[in-house]
Amino acid sequence: MPEPDRIIRLTTVLARTGLSRSTIYRKIAEGTFPAQIKISVNGAGWRESDINRWVADPVSWHTSAARQNSD
Repeated sequence: MPEPDRIIRLTTVLARTGLSRSTIYRKIAEGTFPAQIKISVNGAGWRESDINRWVADPVSWHTSAARQNSD
């Protein structure tokens, strides 16, 4: 049985990607990095699988392509 997709927070995303906080948010706005998902009133995180896909191939990752792959 596959592992459930975990939600990871910003500190983990920063460590895994090596990007700065401002670069992550700029790339989200450009559509070249996975967007956050809301997990509570004041909290958000990323799907671990989205971050893993981005780390595996950051140059070709794009929001529209990721949506097609997850359908």
